[in-house]
Amino acid sequence: MALLSNIQKDFIKNSNGYASLGIVLSTCLGGVAILYAFGLNDLRISMFLAMVTVIVCSMHNAAILTVQKPLMIYRLLVASTVINILIIIGSALFG
Repeated sequence: MALLSNIQKDFIKNSNGYASLGIVLSTCLGGVAILYAFGLNDLRISMFLAMVTVIVCSMHNAAILTVQKPLMIYRLLVASTVINILIIIGSALFG
């Protein structure tokens, strides 16, 4: 927990620098998640997972573009990263 707390403090302190890295991370992971999601056999599940990925990544990017509080941007980045990694792992296992 101390590591996550230190990362969060550093992110909040240097939020301007981490914003561009966060956009790249969120967008790249989102693209890979959609790629894996469309590898599934069921089109409805693929479209649902793609919708979730686009919504989560867009929320994070919109929070940066609308200059929200750094803590909110950090939490959305963590949520986007976790959700996209879960979609990638789930799609790889069940696809």
